[in-house]
Formats: sequence, structure tokens, C-alpha cells
Amino acid sequence: MIAYVIAFVATAIVFLGIDVIWLKYIAKDFYATHMGELMRDDPKLGAAAIFYLFYVLGIIYLVIAPHMESGNWKAVLISGAVLGALAYGTYDMTNYAVLKGYPLKVAIIDIAWGTALTATASLAGFFATKLFG
Repeated sequence: MIAYVIAFVATAIVFLGIDVIWLKYIAKDFYATHMGELMRDDPKLGAAAIFYLFYVLGIIYLVIAPHMESGNWKAVLISGAVLGALAYGTYDMTNYAVLKGYPLKVAIIDIAWGTALTATASLAGFFATKLFG
């Protein structure tokens, strides 16, 4: 059980930490420029917290836990990337399909971001669990 707590904490810290840096500093102007009116001035933090909670739990269940016994970090990296591409791809392609003004450029960059972020956070949770679990 302690291994899952370690996986959750490490994955959440890395995922949320890197995502906040991306959203607040690196890509803030990009999203504001390309999404304009679609963005809220005050994001709904409760909804964001629910996303982060369930997504990190999904990473643990679908990516980290299946590979803990084998210790195959490459499988964790690939599985994390696949989960990120699927999750962010579903979100972005649905937005592109149904929302007026949702740019394809945003969708492509966001899918790439979600792929890299999920793979990175998955590895962090995996290695933290291997080291401390």
C-alpha cells in the first residue's frame, strides 16, 4: 500500500509542478493568443483539481502498477506516452471537432505536451516507488 502512496505523491508533484510551469509561464501567451475568447479569466480550480486527482490515479493504475514487478522503465515510458497521447488527443480532437475557434495548432501542441508530460510523470512515480517503496 505504501508503494501506491509514494507513486501517487511523486507522480502528482511532478505532473502538477511541470504542468503549472507550462501553463503559467511557458505557454501562457501561446494559449491566450490562439484561444482568446475560449479562455476563462479565473479558471475553475475545483474542476482542475478533480482532473489532476483522477488523471494521476489513472497513471498509477494503467502505467506504473502493471510494470512495478518487472521493473521495466522503458515500458513505463512508452505506456505513459501512449496514455498521454490518448487522453490529451481525445480532449483536443473533440474540442477541435465541436468548438468554433479551437485551433488545430493548439490541439497538436497540447497533444504533444500531454504525451511528454504523462510519460515524464509516469517515470518519476515509477522511479520514486522503486527507490522508496
